[in-house]
Amino acid sequence: MDSRERRRGEPAGSPRIDRLFAYGAMLPLIAGALVLWFAPEAQSFLALNLTLFWGASVLLFIAGVRRGASLSQTGGAAIAELVAMLGLFLAGVASLVATIWAFPLVAALLQIAGFAGLAILDRVAAPNDGPLPVERLRSLQICVPVAVLAAVAIWIWRSPFL
Repeated sequence: MDSRERRRGEPAGSPRIDRLFAYGAMLPLIAGALVLWFAPEAQSFLALNLTLFWGASVLLFIAGVRRGASLSQTGGAAIAELVAMLGLFLAGVASLVATIWAFPLVAALLQIAGFAGLAILDRVAAPNDGPLPVERLRSLQICVPVAVLAAVAIWIWRSPFL
């Protein structure tokens, strides 16, 4: 039996705390995008920077989690896992630098690439590495920041003062 199959007595869905942390981390991104699109323009500079800083922080966090998970493996991390971790880390750091240097569109595109790459690299680097309830969280957890950051990138592109 695959160790990831649901066992008798195991909940069918993700535990509540896992859902809270998985989706809760996306709430600042969503809030930032909503402020950009619907709040007065006076708040846009702060909202844009905080949204981009948060997205970069999430990418850096996920890179650290991937590295920590690979350390617990017998025989060490596979090359694909290290490449995935470094890709996420570099996308996060580069987007922080782009935000600080006032290239917000570049920062948003780097984050979109990082999260979209996570969807691909996650399957290549560590297939079947978690329990099924956790696996169910991943697709939505990756789609939300890609969609939200795309909305942020469109706002940046259309903004007359950036």
